Amino acid sequence: MSDRATHKTALRLVGVIAFMGAMAWAAIPLYDLFCRVTGYGGETNVATAGSDVILDRTIRVRFDASKARDMPWEFRPAVREMELKIGETGLAFYEAHNPTDRVIAGTASYNVTPYSAGAFFSKIDCFCFQMQVLQPGETAQMPVTFYVDPEIVEDREAKYVHTITLSYTFHETDLPEEQAALGTRPGDPVN
Repeated sequence: MSDRATHKTALRLVGVIAFMGAMAWAAIPLYDLFCRVTGYGGETNVATAGSDVILDRTIRVRFDASKARDMPWEFRPAVREMELKIGETGLAFYEAHNPTDRVIAGTASYNVTPYSAGAFFSKIDCFCFQMQVLQPGETAQMPVTFYVDPEIVEDREAKYVHTITLSYTFHETDLPEEQAALGTRPGDPVN
């Protein structure tokens, strides 16, 4: 094989490796976008306001809470389930308690089951949208405001759903540097 052919083959190989690396790097954000758009995997929608339409049909929403293995918080839903009309805005609370003697930050991942209902479950506001920081011994009531989109009754699969489960899992995360140094919470004044 000539030097020119070897050089061309090497460039193609580097190109393939660069392309595969770029695809691997983009896979997670693209999959996340896909799940948010389609509701696949129990991803929910985010809304800026409640629904304009409220149907005379109810749906039961169950609330589930869990923690990652290394998360020392206590975490539970304030109410295990509620029934509301489809399109009606619901407000639920989760409670977190930090029983340790140190400041701990956490973020919550979430999903909705059955997965077919994910695209129709819309959160208006949620504690899961931002990091939560609890001081030693602190307990916090954390709200989630949501509704079930009335279009669920038109979906081929989701129209048969009578109960939706909203699940959160809290994971410990690193404190922002300035908070770790001072032991403060987001919003507390920094000197």
